[in-house]
Amino acid sequence: MSIETILGAIVIGAVIGALGRLFLPGRQPIGWILTIVVGIVAALIGTWLAQGLGVATTPGIDWIELVLQIVLAMVGVGVVAALHGRTRV
Repeated sequence: MSIETILGAIVIGAVIGALGRLFLPGRQPIGWILTIVVGIVAALIGTWLAQGLGVATTPGIDWIELVLQIVLAMVGVGVVAALHGRTRV
């Protein structure tokens, strides 16, 4: 794994996490680091699910895979925000 791969995963995770957070209604009391982590995890799981469902990889943007990743990021941000909100005193 090269440094470019790691940086690419962080950038893509940040974008996916930010889009998931943007589309999720309400306020999420989590920081940007958690948003990026959720985005990275959502991007990885979304890619894995898309491949498992047989979504074809195209030379352009894979819209189905992107939508899966954003929906997973929305769910992830919601879960992390709910858990983070409960642990605050």
